[in-house]
Amino acid sequence: MKIGVVGASGYAGGELLRLLAFHPHFEVTAITAHSNAGELITSVHPQLQSYVGKKFSAFAPNDFASCDLIFLALPHGESAKVIAQLPTTSKIVDLGADYRLESADQWSKYYGGGYAGSWTYGLADIEPFKSQISQSTKVANPGCYATSIALGAAPAASIADLSDLVVVAASGTTGAGRSAKISLIASEVAGSLTSYKFGGVHQHTPEIEQTLTKISGTQAKISFTPILAPMPRGILSTITAKLAKKVTTEEAHSLYVKYFADSQFVTVLPIGVMPKTAALTGSNYVQIQVAVDDHTSRLVISVAIDNLGKGAAAQAIQNANLMCGLDEAAGLRFDGLGV
Repeated sequence: MKIGVVGASGYAGGELLRLLAFHPHFEVTAITAHSNAGELITSVHPQLQSYVGKKFSAFAPNDFASCDLIFLALPHGESAKVIAQLPTTSKIVDLGADYRLESADQWSKYYGGGYAGSWTYGLADIEPFKSQISQSTKVANPGCYATSIALGAAPAASIADLSDLVVVAASGTTGAGRSAKISLIASEVAGSLTSYKFGGVHQHTPEIEQTLTKISGTQAKISFTPILAPMPRGILSTITAKLAKKVTTEEAHSLYVKYFADSQFVTVLPIGVMPKTAALTGSNYVQIQVAVDDHTSRLVISVAIDNLGKGAAAQAIQNANLMCGLDEAAGLRFDGLGV
């Protein structure tokens, strides 16, 4: 199948190219990057030796005329601008936020600008999303924080109150994109932690609430504090929720193991083993641990993912596999890098 990538010079775009280079069924034939058009791909992504001698092209709709599948890896608000220029017969996975939210009011509040509508939500490890993805031609890839938090909280719907979720999550600097920012240079980040978008204003908040409300059947609410961590990639989310009934850690753990029994990528670790971001770097895998805090009667969940892998490019490929009728793990069966 012929594949196109729009916006391939960013971190998520580069990770897409890396993963697609070894995909058994996909052949990348169109690679665009507006600000880097004409540059060698390896000048921006020197790790991508599979693309030696190839250059980014400027966006031209005709370049995608023969593409069966197109990935959009553009900044938020940009995907909707190019959709009308792409072939109507191509399947599309959007890694941006443009088509994630079902509420125009929520889009206006958290993103601003014109509302483009909503597509099938691509949380591929949970039903009913997985079945819907398999029947769709256009899929909105979840946000990185939203992926870790929704996967971590979803099984808790039967034992905890999702109307009062408290989440603190730390992310690597690649989550902020590749644009140069003083706050992200090494001398500002190294050896330091800082919260940002403090006080419930992070743009993934409505996406997480929308997803967990669908899963639980009741209105989910989240108090979310993101933290910038001094590492390039990875997310570690800590989620707590008031228990709706008395359960033990062992019972909660068993519930999580059963919930993800059919997932090829979500691992509920043995009790006492904690998720670790470095164990997942470069992969589509998720690690989860769960415990009951008897002192406060709260469920505590720890989730680790790679924000560029499961939180972006790898999950986008998992979604594409489902859309194309392939094994969802095609091109994604490899372990994290570790340390």
